[in-house]
Amino acid sequence: MIESILLTTVNILTYQGTQQLTNATGFFFERDGRLFLVTSRHVVIDKANDHHPDRIVIELHTDAENAAESTGFSIPLYENRKSVWRQGLDSAGEIDVAAIEVERDALPETAAFHAFTTRHLQDPGGHVEVGSTVLVVGFPLGFHDTLHHMPVARHAVIASSFGLRFKGEGYFLTDARTHRGTSGAPIVMRVNRKDSGLGELPWKLLGVHSARLDVGSRDVVIDEALGLNVAWYADILLTLTKD
Repeated sequence: MIESILLTTVNILTYQGTQQLTNATGFFFERDGRLFLVTSRHVVIDKANDHHPDRIVIELHTDAENAAESTGFSIPLYENRKSVWRQGLDSAGEIDVAAIEVERDALPETAAFHAFTTRHLQDPGGHVEVGSTVLVVGFPLGFHDTLHHMPVARHAVIASSFGLRFKGEGYFLTDARTHRGTSGAPIVMRVNRKDSGLGELPWKLLGVHSARLDVGSRDVVIDEALGLNVAWYADILLTLTKD
């Protein structure tokens, strides 16, 4: 039996024409019957690094009974020369989260996946203690179970006060080993299945992994990397998925 949390998350390959550019992570979010793919905004456009893909390809499971069965599903990033993703701003500037609406009718009929909903969103004002254990589910450096097409989960802990905007921006910090390719990964916390009312997906969605943090003054020879990461609060999805 495939664990539900692993079926929320997909590998993303970015393309410009036929040229593959990068890999990343995305996950499904459902609201009012509409389906969205969520990832980091810099996955779909990153002007600072001259990253301008025109489509992405995700890998979908096509048989709930056989995890080895999957197919690639291409999603264009532009329609009539306009970007199809949604991104957000707050008082501190741009938020590194993007949501792309996915046409359900275009998906394979047997597509097997799970999607987070508004009920899974953790309220930033809720009680999540610093040091709480969470998981980052994704595809670091593109690494995954290539037979069963499954992501891997890394342990992380909440490294800043949850609900308090770090440096006044819309993110909190996690302490975890992360790599390129993890961008867009969901940061989740397990909850009690019986008491949660969340059915087959008993996980709270806290954030969206964005990038590793570093200090400009760090001596790369003497000092180890911080091992801290930016995680944007998942409640931004309430804004990005409005009808």
